[in-house]
Amino acid sequence: MPLSPQKIHLINYHKWTGITVLWLSLARILWRARHRPPQLPATLTVWERDAASASHAALYVLIIATPLLGWCLSSALGFPLTYLGRIPLPNLGSKDKVLAEFLEPVHLAFAWSLITLAALHALAALRHHFVLRDEILRRIL
Repeated sequence: MPLSPQKIHLINYHKWTGITVLWLSLARILWRARHRPPQLPATLTVWERDAASASHAALYVLIIATPLLGWCLSSALGFPLTYLGRIPLPNLGSKDKVLAEFLEPVHLAFAWSLITLAALHALAALRHHFVLRDEILRRIL
């Protein structure tokens, strides 16, 4: 998309969404630190338990790292971040073209990894609900 007011507007919405996800995710992690999740059902196999643990850990890493990488990218490109157009946020580094060229594909790869893992996680929950007919999805909700 060529540079235009509309493109800048969409980029700002993208950044605001990422920062909102970051703040909400940090709040979720703080909440989770004080509230233990319920035990996984005994009907899960060892590989399912391992997959659930690994996917949860990866989701938390990606949901924090992806917006942070985007924030770093914005800083490296020399574009200050103003949350919701009102709250200026500090740069997470100085303008650096080489760093920006490195961060752009990393941010993109993390974003696609997050989307893919979230989709697989949702599909696994649906499999438990509709195929295995266990309580996993009800427990999540």
